[in-house]
Amino acid sequence: MDSEPGKPTLAERLGPGTAIAVVIGSIIGSGIFLVPQKIAFTLNDAGLIILVWIFGGLLSLAGALTNAEIAGMIPAAGGQYVYFREIYGSFTAFLYGWTTFIVYQTGSIAAIAVAFAKYLGFFFPSLSNFNIDFGLFVIPEAGIKIVAIASILFVTIVNYLGVQFGGFVQRLFTILKVAAIAGIVVSCFAFGQLAPHAFSPFFSSSGNLSVISAFGVALVSVLWAFDGWNSVTYLAGEVKNASKNIPVALVAGTIAVLVIYVATNLAYMYVMPVSKIATSHLVAADAVSQFFGQSGGALIAIAVMLSTFGTVNATTMTTARVYFAMAKDRLFFKGIDKVHPKFRTPYVSLVVQGIWASILTLTGTYDQLFTYVIFASWLFYALGAFGIFILRQKKPDAYRPYKALGYPAVPALFVLVAVWFVYNTIVTDPRDSIIGAGLVALGVPAYLYWKRKNSTAGV
Repeated sequence: MDSEPGKPTLAERLGPGTAIAVVIGSIIGSGIFLVPQKIAFTLNDAGLIILVWIFGGLLSLAGALTNAEIAGMIPAAGGQYVYFREIYGSFTAFLYGWTTFIVYQTGSIAAIAVAFAKYLGFFFPSLSNFNIDFGLFVIPEAGIKIVAIASILFVTIVNYLGVQFGGFVQRLFTILKVAAIAGIVVSCFAFGQLAPHAFSPFFSSSGNLSVISAFGVALVSVLWAFDGWNSVTYLAGEVKNASKNIPVALVAGTIAVLVIYVATNLAYMYVMPVSKIATSHLVAADAVSQFFGQSGGALIAIAVMLSTFGTVNATTMTTARVYFAMAKDRLFFKGIDKVHPKFRTPYVSLVVQGIWASILTLTGTYDQLFTYVIFASWLFYALGAFGIFILRQKKPDAYRPYKALGYPAVPALFVLVAVWFVYNTIVTDPRDSIIGAGLVALGVPAYLYWKRKNSTAGV
């Protein structure tokens, strides 16, 4: 829906560098510091570990390549929500936006902010021990939650004050987090000693079903670590020459993260055998402590804080545009589509998002709720990628500044893997999947309410 004449609109103020920083910053959070242990425990072989990271990265790249074509065609604020509206209609688009708001992205903001606060607790241990007792109920780890909420509100204010300001903060923290991870990688090879049995065993397992099953389990963790590559599409209304720069950012950012992740895992395995990585609770800290001693823990805590804070900012900045687009379609709360007359930001959407993410943080429900809807997020990934086939049929002559590399094989591969991911999640965790489906289904009466309200108003 077009903006009314005379009303402030979002401004195209972000360049391609910021768009790439958003992709990298949205993907790299705490995963690369935590996930390698789970994967090593599952696979045991160095060769398989590297292979699953490469495979998961290439699958994510396939998704990015597919979405890049659609993003080039539809460079509008709200990204994926707008794509669903154009391809499948307002109902599917609304369910995507509803899930994004009620749990998926707001829960992600809460979870990453808590991770930031917990690593800050490395320097201030009292944070973890501070509880608030109201008699009838107790808020455990209240210190951690207060810091997490403060970080959410801080980045909300930053992005309220202008997309350029938010973009500057994003570029800064993306540079700092990549530099910190690069420092870990270089330090491992420069100061660390090649561990006994490093990269061993490399390929000890035969290609039987158990190995294939283990690879699939590990792939779930890898895909989680790569999640967030599509967030930059939400900002399309504020990126200069979005039809070209958004596709470039999607592809370049995802490739950069793939290289970073593989290099980091090679560094871990250079100083620690796979068997030790598999039993490590804090892989990065244990790797660096091999040559920096106890001070290694402090260095890793700083690296994780830089990484997670940058991700909180990226997610806050991008996702608010989804609810903004929904409200413009009159499918969300009134007023969320307002643009600040001076700062040209969707300030109401940012504030509402920050408040809801803070509530999820305070209640401590974010982690479980996020787990409930993880299968739904991949269902939307599958629908989004499948949309390229629909658009090629419906709009064969539409302007496409970028065409998906490897079409139709690459998009088809991503769709198949996404469908497998959904199926695997439902089979292995039916209870959480049913609850997640219920949370998504709660959007149905909400959608009907807003559609009826629009009909009554003659919209």
